[in-house]
Amino acid sequence: MITRINTLNTFIVIFTLALVVGCKSGEEADDGQAGRDVGAVDTLKKRGYAPVNGLKMYYEIHGTPSDHNPPLVLLHGGGSTIDTSFGKVLRSFAKTRQVIAFEQQGHGHTADIADRPFTFEQSADDTAALLQHLNIEQADFFGYSNGGSIVLQIAIRHPRIVRKLVVASAMFERDGLYPEFWESMQRATPEDMPPELRDAYLSVAPNRQDFPTFFAKSLKRMREFKDWPPEDIQSIEAPTLIIVGDADFVRPEHAVRMFRLLPYSRLAVLPGTDHMTLVERSDWLVTMVEAFLDAPMPEPRQMKSTIE
Repeated sequence: MITRINTLNTFIVIFTLALVVGCKSGEEADDGQAGRDVGAVDTLKKRGYAPVNGLKMYYEIHGTPSDHNPPLVLLHGGGSTIDTSFGKVLRSFAKTRQVIAFEQQGHGHTADIADRPFTFEQSADDTAALLQHLNIEQADFFGYSNGGSIVLQIAIRHPRIVRKLVVASAMFERDGLYPEFWESMQRATPEDMPPELRDAYLSVAPNRQDFPTFFAKSLKRMREFKDWPPEDIQSIEAPTLIIVGDADFVRPEHAVRMFRLLPYSRLAVLPGTDHMTLVERSDWLVTMVEAFLDAPMPEPRQMKSTIE
């Protein structure tokens, strides 16, 4: 069985400062190819920056609009980027639908706002504002790790823009993660970040001097996380596919709890899969996610019983 917890650095990589692949400051972004499957056909149609709630948010549009499929919006993990979370699957999705991917506040190409903390709620509002800027009325959403928690907040705060959700390795309660994770968060410091990751951040960040603030904000979001009411999750009416690895940092019991609370949901537990390798399982993810998104919308039915 894959070891769930190896070192303190592993925790920091996943939830606070996963390898950042962005661009240097300036108006033009890089070619956006770092970390992607170089053997795949390029699907990038447009990239740019959008004025979103005070941010200059970097986004990419891949593929072409479909008469049958709404756009698929990708939300990367904490401390990550489009490429580090979705580089293995993005182009495959873009073969059959339009894919919109962007980088959140202070991540990758998107510079930070100094006096604004990182929160799941704010990121959900930023996502809704970006889609409004792009004239997208409704979409499907795929969020990984912290991006999965943001997707849940999008469905809670902006339900009209949501058709279907894919929530991978995400939590809505502190108990959803193992106790060792929360213990590591209390001890984490910038010095715990592996040198190769620190060097990568400093070589690509729009503002290199933001490194200490970026680390602190990422850590603060997790340290101060408070449980969301189960009723909020149960209120989500969008069909949802929940994905978790059997050796994930997210407890499989938590994925089951989410599955029970959501009225229209499916659950996939990937064998031999930890938090990092989940997004590497492109052969499983693409087939599974596309089948879920392409399936007919369910008929209204009685909600599942509430878990006490």
